[in-house]
Parts: sequence; structure tokens; C-alpha cells
Amino acid sequence: MENRKKVVIIGGGITGLSAAFYLQKEVLDQKLPIEISLIEAKPQLGGKIETVRKDGFVIERGPDSFLERKKSATQLVKDLEMEKELVNNATGQAYVFAREQLNPIPEGSVMGIPTNIGPFITSGLFSIPGKMRAAYDFILPKRTVEGDQSLGQFFRRRLGDEVVDNLIEPLLSGIYAGNIDDMSLLSTFPQFYEMEQKNRSLIVGLKKTMPKAQPKRKKGIFQTVKTGLQSVVEEIEKQLTAVDVKKGIKVERFVKTGEGYTLTLSNGEEMAADSVIVSTSHQVLTNLVQDNRIDLSYFDSMPATSVATVAMAFPEEAVKLTSNGTGFVISRNSGFTITACTWTHRKWPHTAPKGKALLRAYVGKAGDEAIVEQSDDIILKTVMDDLKRIMDISGEPDFSIVSRLKHSMPQYQIGHKEQVQLIKRQMKESIPGIYLTGASFEGIGIPDCIDQGKQAVQDVLSYLQAEKRILTHN
Repeated sequence: MENRKKVVIIGGGITGLSAAFYLQKEVLDQKLPIEISLIEAKPQLGGKIETVRKDGFVIERGPDSFLERKKSATQLVKDLEMEKELVNNATGQAYVFAREQLNPIPEGSVMGIPTNIGPFITSGLFSIPGKMRAAYDFILPKRTVEGDQSLGQFFRRRLGDEVVDNLIEPLLSGIYAGNIDDMSLLSTFPQFYEMEQKNRSLIVGLKKTMPKAQPKRKKGIFQTVKTGLQSVVEEIEKQLTAVDVKKGIKVERFVKTGEGYTLTLSNGEEMAADSVIVSTSHQVLTNLVQDNRIDLSYFDSMPATSVATVAMAFPEEAVKLTSNGTGFVISRNSGFTITACTWTHRKWPHTAPKGKALLRAYVGKAGDEAIVEQSDDIILKTVMDDLKRIMDISGEPDFSIVSRLKHSMPQYQIGHKEQVQLIKRQMKESIPGIYLTGASFEGIGIPDCIDQGKQAVQDVLSYLQAEKRILTHN
């Protein structure tokens, strides 16, 4: 067809894969004259998602789940016809190690903000002065801030340092592996700023938004698939029958040529495209986008934290756990290298054979990433030494798997949202038809990345159709 157009997706992580899957669906459903290519620099697809299946264990080397309330990940699994593999985490007690002991996270806490006063008052996480300082949230006036502010600044003002350091920071660092005193409020939890503006008190605002009666949940708020998240990647790849997938090839740069673009590949080839979805990390943008009309200096200086995980398999009797515990996070001030540990066989019973225990410990955080560069043996010894100071563990693991994700956790700095919007506007003016997506830009969780991939599909189709580059139907 003379009017056939080409869309290229750069990056085969979950964002790029989602974009390819849903763009293919639109092309086939509407019979659009569009060719699709997906180019991934690594030999395999999936980005940070990788699953090891060993001796009956299902071990995630990257993310292990997604929030069920963010619908797009669950919907993708259903669209792949893998719904029967969906499973929620087991409900149980999570802990924070602070003040020299494991303390249950107070019942009713939402991202560390108390909504049930009783459990908060009786918690061993905070001193009496710390609890009294948190109560200021009821009387402090709201503060309107022009522009952005840090998460730490916002929560410290409302609830005090002790609640932030012993509860909020460990929980949020488990998501972002960052320093909350440097992280953008508007790019991570803008709803809390809006809550302050509307209700003044965060505690009052949260209580208003929560259901009046809260029956005990029979299942957890996270989901995964029993076969491991890599099986979702494998199924997407299997179903990309109308997409030209190129692995082990890097896109080195693209330049505008006439109405379209020319991409230069690492194998020396060139590829033409009418529109491009860029789903790579922010670190490679300067090389990809060689256009001096677009100021990418923010992304050049935007940090990304390196982290590592250590999965350890034990006989179940070698690990003494509280009856309903599922794991813990650690207060930054507690003097440990590990930042958290999931009792994975408790949280996700499908991940370990009967009679076995699976622990997954995390190391690496903003300002303390050197451990990630150490050998597997040193990382494992450091983790085991830390765990034995907190838990009753006998012997060494049957086996362990160390996974490193270097410079993989993008840190949304203050002003991030505004910077991303500015760069996207500059790109729309100078290189229309190019779309930025992925964890570096508008959300790091799996559902956030899927949402960005799906939005990019709509942006591409709107761009091509608005410019009358393709017919709606063919």
C-alpha cells in the first residue's frame, strides 16, 4: 500500500512491549497500514523483569509484583489470556526494624500515615515526643507551595522527623531506592499535597477517603503470576506476530529526514520511521536525540540508584519467623547494609516447594550503593550477617542468587514533572511524532509503565491520523 507507514519502538522492557502489543492490536483491529518494529539492545526482552525457576522455586530477579488497584497490569495479563495464572499476595504482618527491634507496621497506616490512632499510639516505632509531634498534623495549617517540593520536606512538616525516618522513609525507599529528601512530591505522591490543600490534615483527609467499614482483606493488594513475571514477557513476545522484533541491536541515534526519521543501528544498518516510541532509560537520551533545539540537561544530571537483591533458599525449619510475618523494611538510621527483606514463601506461597523457605533481601540505596559493586560472596555474607542480627537463622542457604540492577532506579528530583513536560513540548515542536515513555519519566511501577506504553500508542495514532498520514481504515 502506498500509504503504509512505519512505527519503531526503541526498548523492549515492559513499556515497549506494552506499546508493541497494544499498537499491534489497533493495527489488526482497524486494518491500519502500519508496520511495527521493536528494537532491543539486549539479547532478551523484558528489561528489569527476569524470573529464575530452580528446584521448584520461582525467583524474581527484578520486580516481583504490581498493585492490583492500578488496573493496567492486571488487564494486560487478561488480554494475554493468562488470567488463570494471576495470584494475590498472602495477607500478613509487615514490620519495620527500628529502635533495635522489629516493630509491626501500625494497622491502618497508608504509606506510613496513620489513620487508626490506637495502633499508632501503642507502636514501639516512635517515642512519646515523636507521637506528640505527629499529632501536630491535626492542628497545623495547610501550606500552599508554588511549584514542587521534596517528599521528605512535606512529610517532615506535617508529621515530624521520627515518623518520617522510622516509617515513611523505609516504606517509600522500598519503592524508589532513593532519598526522600531529594525526591519530587508532585512526581510521586501528588495526591498527598492535594489532600493537604483540601483537608489541611493528612490524617483527617485519609480517614475521609477510606471506606467507613474496613473488613479484613482476605487477599493482599499486590498481584503477580504464578509462573513468574518473565512468563508475561514471553507470552507478549509470542503474540507479537505482526511486529518485527530485533534483539541484540542498539539504536545509536535518530535524525529527522523530511517528514520522517532515520535511525542508525549498531549493526551499521539504517531504518526509516514515520513515528518513534522511545521506551529506554533517560541515560541514553542525549545520544539518541541529537537535536540542539531540545534541552536534555535535566536528564543528563538525573541520578539513578543501583540496587541488588539476594534470594536465599533454606529448609523451612532453619528460619524462625513470626507466625504471620511476611517481611520487613529497615529504618535508614539503624546501621544495616540491607534495606529490606521479604519472607517470600510467606508472602507468595507459590514461590517455594513445601518444607522450604525463600528469603529475598535488598541492598543499595541513594548515597550507599558501593555494596552493589562487590562480589556475590561478599554481598551474600553481608546480607547473612545483617539478617542474623535481626532474625533467628541457622546454617547457610541451600543456594542463593544475587541480582544486580545497576543505575536502574531513576530518581525523580524536585521539579521532575515540570522538566518532563517542558522536554516533551520541545520535542513536539522540533521532532513531532517522537514519544518518551518508561520508568524514567512518569511512574516506575509496572502498571505505570504499561499505562505510558498504551498512551504512546494513542499518541502515535493521533499524530499519524491528524497529519492524514494514514487512513483510519484500509
